Amino acid sequence: MNYNRPIVLSIAGFDPTGGAGALADVKTFEQYSCLGMAVLTGNTNQTETDFISVDWIGKEKITSQLLPILENYQVSAVKIGIVENLEILSGILEIIRASFALIPVVWDPVLTASSGFELHDAFERRLLEEILISVDLITPNVSEARKLMGEKDEIEAAFLLGNHTSVLLKGGHSTVRKGIDLLIENHLPKEIEGTINKKLYPKHGSGCILSAAIASSLALGASLPEACRNAKDYIERRLASNTNLLAYHAE
Repeated sequence: MNYNRPIVLSIAGFDPTGGAGALADVKTFEQYSCLGMAVLTGNTNQTETDFISVDWIGKEKITSQLLPILENYQVSAVKIGIVENLEILSGILEIIRASFALIPVVWDPVLTASSGFELHDAFERRLLEEILISVDLITPNVSEARKLMGEKDEIEAAFLLGNHTSVLLKGGHSTVRKGIDLLIENHLPKEIEGTINKKLYPKHGSGCILSAAIASSLALGASLPEACRNAKDYIERRLASNTNLLAYHAE
């Protein structure tokens, strides 16, 4: 099936508020004039302020959603959000790479919900490194980078991740580089600062939106630094869109 715009696929959880997960991803894809599609990995019970629980979707059901998309559509980029464990994530990546070996895959490693709910607490290092090699970009915040690598220093953790893939270390939670993202590509660091001259307000799902924006730009042919720069502008406009926790996407 042919469309006159790139198809971007979200593999993520369902958030009933639409602020995070697959719904937020697809909203973002469409704002970039991409055709958004989604495969669900879990059904979350949450509001914009409280994460109550998650009902994980098993590997077989994820696969049954994923295969028809990959077999019938020319997917241009993939964004991956919450997944129950690394074993399932590894299987997802294997399926994607069997169909589209070279399309960009962005992994937003959601380890803790914004309300503080812990989704994951341990990682098998060998499997993690194999997964990192299979993705084109990982977009952790500072606490996620430290947890993934078992390091106290966020920059050291980011460079360790960068031994296996490109990294965008988000600066929103940083105490030393507040609001400044750090892109590490081919072991070379590049700071990405905000440019929107408006008051910014915290938003539920901001990490999901940022990574979805990067995937959209990559699908449209942008380089990785360009995609991260574009996404930084997009998320800042969403942060400035209202004073509440759920972002407005349409301007």
